[in-house]
Amino acid sequence: MKLKNRLIFAFITIIMIPIILIAVACGVIANYQVNSIKQSYDVDTNTMQQILTNPIQIMNRVTRGVYNDIKLVALKNPRKLEDIEFINKLNEELKGKYSYVALRKNGDFLYIGNDEKLKLIQNSLPNFGVYNTDVDGGIYVGGKYPFLVKQQDFYYQDGGEGTVFVITDVNTLVPQIKSSAIQFVISFVITICLTACVLVYWIYKSLLSPLNTLRIATNKMKDGNLNFSIQTNTDDEIGMLCEDFEEMRKRLKELIEARMQYEVDMRELISNISHDLKTPLTAIKGYAEGIMDGVADSPEKMDKYLRTICTKATDMTVLVEELSIYSKIDCNNIPYTFANINIDNFFNDCIEELSLDLELKNIDIGYFNYIDSNIKVIADAEQIKRVINNIIGNSAKYIGRKGIINVRINDADNEVQIEIEDNGKGISKKDLPYIFDRFYRTDASRNSSQGGSGLGLAIAKKIIEDHGGRIWASSKEEVGTTIYFTMKKSAEVILDGADEEEVKDIPENKKSRKEKKRNQKETLKDE
Repeated sequence: MKLKNRLIFAFITIIMIPIILIAVACGVIANYQVNSIKQSYDVDTNTMQQILTNPIQIMNRVTRGVYNDIKLVALKNPRKLEDIEFINKLNEELKGKYSYVALRKNGDFLYIGNDEKLKLIQNSLPNFGVYNTDVDGGIYVGGKYPFLVKQQDFYYQDGGEGTVFVITDVNTLVPQIKSSAIQFVISFVITICLTACVLVYWIYKSLLSPLNTLRIATNKMKDGNLNFSIQTNTDDEIGMLCEDFEEMRKRLKELIEARMQYEVDMRELISNISHDLKTPLTAIKGYAEGIMDGVADSPEKMDKYLRTICTKATDMTVLVEELSIYSKIDCNNIPYTFANINIDNFFNDCIEELSLDLELKNIDIGYFNYIDSNIKVIADAEQIKRVINNIIGNSAKYIGRKGIINVRINDADNEVQIEIEDNGKGISKKDLPYIFDRFYRTDASRNSSQGGSGLGLAIAKKIIEDHGGRIWASSKEEVGTTIYFTMKKSAEVILDGADEEEVKDIPENKKSRKEKKRNQKETLKDE
C-alpha cells in the first residue's frame, strides 16, 4: 500500500472508529445514568436528552413528593410544622435529594435544615406573599450560589406570617448528570487514544523495517563500506526511497572507484612524464655539453648536435601539448567550432600534409573515398585533424619496415565511417579493449625510441564522442590494426551546379597533384 493511501486510510479510521465507539459508549452510559436517576430521585424521565435540555424541570421533580406533603400540611394544619420531629423527618428525606427545609415566622427562621448553606443565600430568599409555587413549580435563583426554591406561605394560629421553603442546591443536584458528562469525556479521550495508538503502531511497524534498513546502510556508508545492497519489499514511498538510496550507493561507489582509478592514473602519468621528459632532457644536456666542450669540432658535427637538440625539444613540446589538450578534455573545456565540411577535400588536405613526414619514415599512405565527393559532415576541422594525426601518428610509432597506412571513407546511412588501417605489429586481444583508456600503453618497457604519453587515442575518443560519433578498433598481431570512427552527415543539400563550380575553383596544378596522389595510392593498394 502506498504511503499516501496508508495515511488516508489512517485518517478515515481515526475519524470513523472513534465516532462509532463513542456513540456506543454514550448510549450505554446514558441508559445507565437515566435508570440511576430514576431510581435515586424518583424522577419520571426516559431519556438523557430531557435531563440535559430541561434540568430545571428535573430539579422540580426531585422534591415534588416531599413538597406536596409540606404544602398540604401548611394549608390544613400549619401547627404541625412547629413539630420539630416532623420537620426533621421531612428534612432527612430531602437530604438524599440534595435539598433541605427552612421554616420562617415573621422574618425569623425557626428551623434550618442546612445552616451552612442557608447563610449563603438567606438574603436572596423571597419575602412573604411574593411566591406560592405549585407542586411542579419552583423559583430558580442564580448568582454565585445558585439554588432552586419552592415556597409556601401560611399563617400561624396566632396570626403570624409563616413561610416554609424547600431549597435545592443546584451545584450538588443530580451528581449523575455531572458524572455522565465526565464519563462521556473520558470515553471520548480513551477511544481517541486507543485508536491513535493502534494506528500509530501499525504505521510505525510498516515504516520501521525499511527505515531500519536505511539506518544500517547509512552506518555502513559512514564507515566507508559500500560493498552491500539495500533490499526492500515495499512499493510505497519508503520503498522508493530505499531504491533511490541504493542507486546513490552504487553511484557513490562508482565515483569512489573512478577517483581511486584517477589517482592511480595520475601517479602513472607522473611516472610516465618523468620518464618521457628525462630521456630528451638527458640527450639535450649531453649534446649541449658536447658543444660546450668542443666535441663538435666540425660544422657537420655542430649541425648534427643542433638538429638533435631541436628534435628532442620538439618531442618535449609535443608531449606538453598533449598533456595540455588532455587537461582541457578532462575538464570539458575543449573549444569546438562546428561547421559543414566537405569530407573528401578535408581528408585530401590532411593526407597531403602527413605524406611528407611519413615518406621520411619510409611509410606509404593511401587514401580511398567510396562515397559521393560532395558529402559534408558536421565537425570542428581542427579537432578532427587532431584525431587523424593522433591515430596515424600512433600507427607510425609501431609500424615496421615498408609500412603502409590506408585511409578509407565509407557510407553508413546518416553517418560517414572512416577506417585507418596499418600493417604494424598489431595489438594483443588482452590489450585491445584498453587502447582508448588514458595513459594506457601496450609497451610496458616504454621504449624511448617510440615515445608517446598514452594520451593520443584517449584524446581522439573524447573528440569523436563530443562530435556525436563512435570510435573502435580491430587488430590482429603481426598483421596490423584498424581504427574506425564515425561522423554525422550534414543536413545541407548541395546542388549539382554548385559542385561543378566548386571543382572549377580548384587550380589546375592542385587538381593534377591530387589526381597524382590518388593514382599513387591506388598503386599502393594493389601492392
